[in-house]
Amino acid sequence: MANRLANETSPYLLQHAHNPVEWYPWGPEALQKAKDEGKPLLVSIGYAACHWCHVMERESFEDEQVARLMNELFVCIKVDREERPDVDKIYMDAVMVMSGRGGWPLNAFALPDGRPIYGGTYYPQKQWMSVLQQVSDFYQKTRDRATAYASELVKAMHQMDKVENPGGHLDFQEEELQAVATKLLNQSDPEWGGRNVRSNKFPLPQNSLFMLRLAHYLGHEDLQQQVKTNLEKMAHGGIYDHLGGGFARYSVDAYWKVPHFEKMLYDNGQLMSLYSEAFLNYPQPLYRQVVSDTLDFVARELTSPEGGFYSSLDADSEGEEGKFYVWEHGEVAAILGEDLRPFVDYYNVQPSGNWEGKNVLFVLETEEEFAERWNLDAGEFAGQMKRSREKLLQARETRVRPGLDDKILASWNGLMLLGCVDAYRAFREPRFLEMALRNATFISEKMSENGRLYRNYKGGNRSIPGFLDDYANVIAAYVGLYQVTFDEQWLHQADAHLQYVMEHFTDLDSPLFFYTSDEGEILVRRKTERQDDVIPASNSVLAMAMQDLGLLLDRSEYRDMARKMLATMRHDLLELPAWHSNWGQQMLREVYPYPEVAISGEKAMDIRLELEQPYGHRLFAGAIQPSALPLLADRHQADKTMIYVCEGYTCQLPTEKVDEARELMR
Repeated sequence: MANRLANETSPYLLQHAHNPVEWYPWGPEALQKAKDEGKPLLVSIGYAACHWCHVMERESFEDEQVARLMNELFVCIKVDREERPDVDKIYMDAVMVMSGRGGWPLNAFALPDGRPIYGGTYYPQKQWMSVLQQVSDFYQKTRDRATAYASELVKAMHQMDKVENPGGHLDFQEEELQAVATKLLNQSDPEWGGRNVRSNKFPLPQNSLFMLRLAHYLGHEDLQQQVKTNLEKMAHGGIYDHLGGGFARYSVDAYWKVPHFEKMLYDNGQLMSLYSEAFLNYPQPLYRQVVSDTLDFVARELTSPEGGFYSSLDADSEGEEGKFYVWEHGEVAAILGEDLRPFVDYYNVQPSGNWEGKNVLFVLETEEEFAERWNLDAGEFAGQMKRSREKLLQARETRVRPGLDDKILASWNGLMLLGCVDAYRAFREPRFLEMALRNATFISEKMSENGRLYRNYKGGNRSIPGFLDDYANVIAAYVGLYQVTFDEQWLHQADAHLQYVMEHFTDLDSPLFFYTSDEGEILVRRKTERQDDVIPASNSVLAMAMQDLGLLLDRSEYRDMARKMLATMRHDLLELPAWHSNWGQQMLREVYPYPEVAISGEKAMDIRLELEQPYGHRLFAGAIQPSALPLLADRHQADKTMIYVCEGYTCQLPTEKVDEARELMR
């Protein structure tokens, strides 16, 4: 029999709809039942692509004996962390305070009013049953202690939200950026790229993007080399799908070799932006190939018929992690025949396997380096590898596919939309822009209404009000889309969403914005998201978008607010730059002011493409016809395309010549 999750749309919740556990979705019904029956809450949080979530479901939530104990002692709630990040953040913070570590599945226990009292991540069945009994006894036999502990825990969680030395001064110095560069290098792995850790290495695209820009403006050669190492090693590792394109969420080792096989939309959107921008500075064929193949993967496997982007692909298929992606040596031999030897040598395929008896495809050098080392013709070898990859991809398509999480999230769609925009800026291929425009139209028509955004969309339904990251990432993507289309509707839609944020997310005690709207559900506390994780902090994304919108629309209040937000985060950025890299990018903009480039006339689109080089940040405004936008007003001349290079609305003499404009931009 189905439980109450059967009426939900989240693929993760639907995975649990036939568990013998009497699951409730998060909502007032479950909290009221806990109050009426005097039971604590059990809030179990995960997501559809999560391998260990599946393991715990098989071991515990599908077991009748375990389910009886859970139903008897608790009111049990299942939460999709991707749909309800506000709930996830509350209980993740609580577990981090209690244990210093987190992850998913996240299993938290709380008073009937939602305040947490205990929690952890994955538990084997025997340990889980013991935890259930102990927490129930703690609540039922010492309720006063449980309530007092919950109050202290919430206080500690509030302390986590405090900003160190808020309200910092507004002048930012190059010397501070030099110190940040040193810290970032000291925390990096010079040999394998990424952070200098022993295992579980995450791509963290915003870190590499900040380092890319920082190296450019500081002329920092060591940092520049580190960025190149990061990008090359990730693209060569098993974390990258060499057959189908796209990146897995992280590697379980320090060498990018063995992925945790789930593929997330948000990683791939950010990595498209990173590799595209890197190509503008270091035009490596590898970067172009990664972006092109990743776009193909997203178009093929993560795009809805309406143009929205789905959330993720599961790590598991047929109950095994990575089964869809790994290979036995004999399989490869049967498919490739006489082409076997160069392929298995290049992709490190071993007869006994290179991971748990199977083979993950990864490389240790470029095709050119391999061909030179083995005295092969580079062109012929590249062609042979391409044919071999196509054969294996075709064979892989006959396998049982990993599960698809087909819900559409505004925040993640904003990241992928911007990835498509950035790819178009770098490579000028129409398909990148077509994909971006189709997605932007989808978000505009299906996920927004009068400035308001919805978090989720599936099967024609949208049910959850947007959070700050939804607004921030969509606003940033629309601002980027305007700059490659000069279609002003995207600016006006971005401004409408920003107006909604100002009205409903403002914290009267801080320049930063709350993560949740005042129209949404207020949980244990209204959290302020400041620190980057695998997705940049929503406040940092919003601050940069506000700065650009303020310039494009001549709204000084937006620019002033963005600078105050950055000043508030100054101390945290300088102390922990790896966790505040998106704030670092905004600081770069303050230390190295960037030009506003206004182009008016019939050749405006072509000239914008030419002005992407030389590499460096700049803000584009343009129109083929007369425009009322502040940077373009009264600047249209018949039969001419004029280029105005400005800084803070102070413009130099206009020119029709691209080379002269480039010199002015320097």
